[in-house]
Amino acid sequence: MTDPKRSSLHIRKPSSAFYPASQAGTAEDMLLSRRKFLGFGAAGLAGAALLSSPLFSNPAFALTAANNTADKTAAMAGRVGKTGLQLYTVRDLMAENVAKTLKMVAKVGYQELEFAGYFEHKPKDLRAMLDGEGLTAPSCHLPIEAFDNGTDAIIEAALTMGHQYVVIPYLTEQQRGTSIDTYQKLAARFNQIGEALHKAGLKFAYHNHDFEFQLTDKQVPYDVLLAQTDPRYVTMELDLFWTIKAKRDPLAYFAKHPGRFPLWHVKDMDSTGNFADVGKGIIDFKAIFAKADVAGLQHPFIEHDAAKDPVATITQGFTTLKSLRS
Repeated sequence: MTDPKRSSLHIRKPSSAFYPASQAGTAEDMLLSRRKFLGFGAAGLAGAALLSSPLFSNPAFALTAANNTADKTAAMAGRVGKTGLQLYTVRDLMAENVAKTLKMVAKVGYQELEFAGYFEHKPKDLRAMLDGEGLTAPSCHLPIEAFDNGTDAIIEAALTMGHQYVVIPYLTEQQRGTSIDTYQKLAARFNQIGEALHKAGLKFAYHNHDFEFQLTDKQVPYDVLLAQTDPRYVTMELDLFWTIKAKRDPLAYFAKHPGRFPLWHVKDMDSTGNFADVGKGIIDFKAIFAKADVAGLQHPFIEHDAAKDPVATITQGFTTLKSLRS
């Protein structure tokens, strides 16, 4: 099989143009912000009301203006099946008004959403909002500590929302440890969680960043997770940005582990190795999407961890994803 490390990276510019050490700060800083945002802990889905983060209590712009922008783009955007958005991209707007944000997202053209928090709303109320806008939410993010008290409440909330996948999105430094033994134990736990969800008709996935690709005890943690988890119970949500940031080739992983990657985060990179609107950066998405069937792709989600203009970002992302899937 092709070595995922040695394969060509799918960027549209020379590899020397990205990920210089001196330019890596912004993306890494967002890891900390994301962890804080996801820090609702075991009270998350298990409590049936994920809390919005105080970090994002001051939206960058008003929802009224956002909806006006969406109205102008809706006619030409159209809707395409299986074009999704990770709602972390519009977390400021969600914190201000969930219903209006979902309406705006639907007007842009998205049909599928991935939740990262319920913003103090009950699952049944959110489901009603989704149904009203013709939206579905096939996936949600939930921190690993939320599973400490079992899966019953998680399953109940996920089924109410219509989720198909429950995804662990991040591991803290403490949770990932310093030895490969930690990932071997995580693989065993993922199998247990995945089997419990499977019995309820749900699926389990793990979302990567770049630290899972760092050599640990002469092994790659991400490879350990793939090798030691049961494909019946554990799938992967491949974050294309972080995979390429780690200098790993998504296509090599697809070839070596076909069908294990039903969820993708479609996230672009600028020439300094930081985030860019999808289609405006250097990642060659066309080459990656050409192997979507090998990967087992079902749900691609546009994401930007630090969008300055979220409406413009998700509109650009929708247009790009629509063209990639046409």
